[in-house]
Amino acid sequence: MRLSTFSTGYKHLAALLLLVSVCQLSLADSSYDAEGARRAQDAGASLIGKPGPVAVLKTIDGEEIDLSKLYGKKPVYLKFWATWCVPCRQQMPGFEKIQKTLGEQIEVIAVNTGFSDDLDAVLAYRKELGLTMPIVIDDGSLAAELNLRVTPQHVLIDRSGRISYVGHLDDQALHEALQKALAPDAQKPVQVSAEQADAAPVFALGDHVTGLQVTTIDGAKIDLGETTSGKAKALVFFAPWCESYLEESRPQTSKACLRVRESVETMLGQRDIEWLGISSGLWATKADVLDYQKTTQTKLPLVLDANDALFRAFAIREIPSVVLIDAKGRVSKVVGPQDTQLQDAVQALR
Repeated sequence: MRLSTFSTGYKHLAALLLLVSVCQLSLADSSYDAEGARRAQDAGASLIGKPGPVAVLKTIDGEEIDLSKLYGKKPVYLKFWATWCVPCRQQMPGFEKIQKTLGEQIEVIAVNTGFSDDLDAVLAYRKELGLTMPIVIDDGSLAAELNLRVTPQHVLIDRSGRISYVGHLDDQALHEALQKALAPDAQKPVQVSAEQADAAPVFALGDHVTGLQVTTIDGAKIDLGETTSGKAKALVFFAPWCESYLEESRPQTSKACLRVRESVETMLGQRDIEWLGISSGLWATKADVLDYQKTTQTKLPLVLDANDALFRAFAIREIPSVVLIDAKGRVSKVVGPQDTQLQDAVQALR
């Protein structure tokens, strides 16, 4: 009798613990959803009503989509995503449904961020999830123009060619925006120009770095090119969520971020090299970088690259990556995530 009572009580306790665990996970998901929605809303605040980007997108199947030729004819729905992004995967079935039901009326385009992703991963993802919409891999330029801050990030361009909605969730607001975009547009189509703004310089191996000054989260200003100190520089490109968030969805990248951070910590005392950590602005704010600094107790000076301009300046599309700049301000080497010889590369920089 006592055994039976104990067994029943144990089962009830186990069920209660499971329920508590599920509730905690649900609350965590809700918190991420709310934060993602807030960041997308902030990103879109300056975009609503402005003309959509003038860009020719090349799909992973080799086809070209000229966005400017769509404006005035049909709405365009761009969804930024990544293969390592958990909410992106959760939303993909709904995204595919939109493609199947509205794909003839709205140009639906899946825009992979190209951030710590590659073609093989995207192809495998498409096959696994059975995606049928056009897929492009961004080089960072479209993300810059559309203030990419989270994944997924939805950008809806109405029939007239103006940005009408920016969001994060697959919710009622998104579907209402899609239906509104289908309605006849009273606005005149935007006038698009083939002229593009001059692209920001990209510094490749051997180039002298000029015109780049950054401010750390502690307020220090640092020139990234040649300085009177005569010191070489090591720029560590990372994201504050790399070690934690990617531990399950992209474990190799997570381990690489941890390995590089620990390796950098052992070299920070070298007087002839100036170290700097540069955080992507994707899913990151100054508060996130400060939290990362506190949690890891890193001594590495940190910069928030809010719009990823520095990532683009050095053509960095993977984390962690380390750009080594010699004492004369020239790009000497770029050490990628798979390269485990960071210390040797730093020694050779002297």
